[in-house]
Amino acid sequence: MNFNQSRQTVTSRNFLSTSILFLLFFFFAFANSNAQIIEPVKWTSKIEKKSETNFVLIFDGIIEKDWHMYSQFTPEGGPLALEISFKNQKGNYNLVGKAKEGKTKTSFNDVFEVNETYFEGKAHIEQEIQITNPNLKTVEVEFDFQVCKEVCINSNKKFSIAIPATFKTETIPAVTEAQKDETKREGLAVDTVEKVADSKVIKLEKIDNATAKVVDDLQKPAPARSLWSIFFIAFISGFAALLTPCVFPMIPMTVSFFTKQSKSRAKGIRNAIIYGLSIIAIYVILGLIVTKIFGADALNALSTDVWFNLIFFVILVIFATSFLGAFEIMLPNSWANKADQQADKGGIIGILFMALALAIVSFSCTGPIVGTLLVEAASNGGIAPVVGMLGFSSALALPFMLFAMFPGWLNSLPKSGGWLNTVKVVLGFLELALAFKFLSNADLVLQLHFLEREVFIAIWVAIFGALTLYLFGKITLPHDSPLHHISVGRLYLGLITLMFTLYLIPGLWGAPLKLISAFPPPPTYSESPFGVGGSGNGNSTVSSEKNLPKGAESGPHGIMVFHDYEDGLAYAKSINKPIMLDFTGYACVNCRKMENNVWSDERILPILKNEVVLISLYVDDKRELPGDKQFVTASGDKIETVGDKWTEFMISKYKTNTQPLYVITDLKGNNLNSSKPTISYVDVEEYLVWLKEGISNFK
Repeated sequence: MNFNQSRQTVTSRNFLSTSILFLLFFFFAFANSNAQIIEPVKWTSKIEKKSETNFVLIFDGIIEKDWHMYSQFTPEGGPLALEISFKNQKGNYNLVGKAKEGKTKTSFNDVFEVNETYFEGKAHIEQEIQITNPNLKTVEVEFDFQVCKEVCINSNKKFSIAIPATFKTETIPAVTEAQKDETKREGLAVDTVEKVADSKVIKLEKIDNATAKVVDDLQKPAPARSLWSIFFIAFISGFAALLTPCVFPMIPMTVSFFTKQSKSRAKGIRNAIIYGLSIIAIYVILGLIVTKIFGADALNALSTDVWFNLIFFVILVIFATSFLGAFEIMLPNSWANKADQQADKGGIIGILFMALALAIVSFSCTGPIVGTLLVEAASNGGIAPVVGMLGFSSALALPFMLFAMFPGWLNSLPKSGGWLNTVKVVLGFLELALAFKFLSNADLVLQLHFLEREVFIAIWVAIFGALTLYLFGKITLPHDSPLHHISVGRLYLGLITLMFTLYLIPGLWGAPLKLISAFPPPPTYSESPFGVGGSGNGNSTVSSEKNLPKGAESGPHGIMVFHDYEDGLAYAKSINKPIMLDFTGYACVNCRKMENNVWSDERILPILKNEVVLISLYVDDKRELPGDKQFVTASGDKIETVGDKWTEFMISKYKTNTQPLYVITDLKGNNLNSSKPTISYVDVEEYLVWLKEGISNFK
């Protein structure tokens, strides 16, 4: 008995028909358990009165475990940032400043090569408004955001926030064109870009105590591996600082002072330990000051700011120029003299000032390193500057403590000499190379294409090539000692930099350069995105766009790809090959990972190139459809952009809204895989089995 037959009997067999309906319901629920519409973020909203005319709109989202939602401060070129649109703003209210966010996290995305900012556990957003229309009843707000884990979902949420009758408002004249400049100077936003989207209205409600507790539990920070990376890099940098002319000679002098001035060896060790801890305290306090001045959220925003990157490009170039010997960056001598005077008083206070004197005197060598670390740590936000200074100062202080405990080790230290300046110069070259990463960030954000991938790599080839010549003694700088021969260590270091320089050179012609993938602009941001001659990374079979069929282009790894379903279907029919639908997004991280790590596999790539017709449909394509192509779905959703169209296609046909999503179909749109009709973010082996099964079923 099928569903329609069961509905025909409504009298004597009521019980039986009801039972069948329930069985069918559970059957279809189970059958679609792997293809469902997922909503990982549950939103609530409320409004709070701040003054007679000003109110604060508050949005709280509970994010399911293991999912994360991207912030509005995630930079262009990365995942899809949160976009907030105020639909009925004109003539009704003004925005006061920008929307403020609650606690976020920042980490480097090695796929998009940007520092992405995102929410985990919960999202909290506040926007202050100034009402100009006392008759305003509701504020209409739309969120356009992306939430990801193994898959990504692009979502729209619409809020209709009622203004309670108890909130009495005064009439405020609307902002005129003549007042806009003044308004902007006072921090009021008079215009926002309205997004074209539609979705279900979220009811105004408050989070109860139980829900709030769940949110708090979800928001407990997970251990950040990036902080360990910062600590490790800073620790290594601290050892590098030890090998500079300003610090290295201080080790035997300081340790000898403690051992001679102390009445016993135990007291000398104690004083040296206090001295080391004082060094750590000084630099950690510096990190705390940086964090306190800017704040974690500000540092997150600054890391993607154009001016931040440009300013620190200039700062690092100045640091590098100092290390190369053009001049020295020094703090005022009076600071060092005052610290020395306090150090003469003895005791714990005297030791603390000795540590301060070391920090001041050695600043010409340690300052550029500390400055670079703080810049890099600031890019990560949060307590990263504190962690960076803890790592740096720990490495700087450790030798003073160890040599005080074991004075005999001092005899094994190499003598001071020209090699110390060599260390300083090498650090200068490294600082110069790092500086161009910040300039590249600014260029990427502005999309100026001044510092494209080839130019960036050429600059690095020049820098590390010059470093190689320096290490081999072919270039000398102002403070270098006469070099009659090079040491074995210097020879080995020169060979390493030579190999690295040679490794960089093929990148000028499209080589991927995976060792430094986090530094240069992505391959798509270049003069020749598919490599010189259109060869990509050497594995492309598509040499010219002119030879491609209508609507096709050369995609990842040279695979021919269509971005319109009708164009791809027409071509597939003409050559009688199955279709592989790829529901993807420009800002989908795991889509890029699948393309980079799975599609590139030597067993999978030939199949995608030769045995299927690939149609990649971008659900976040914001291009507006022609007026006659726009429509409204049965559920009332407006389909106005290309991305809306493919999202609706995915949801209506495959009952899911996640990306990446892969489907193999015949020429009539029927699924060719029986065990797994669709597949998402998987490993190479599972993808290969699924791919072969679908193709084998094509008739």
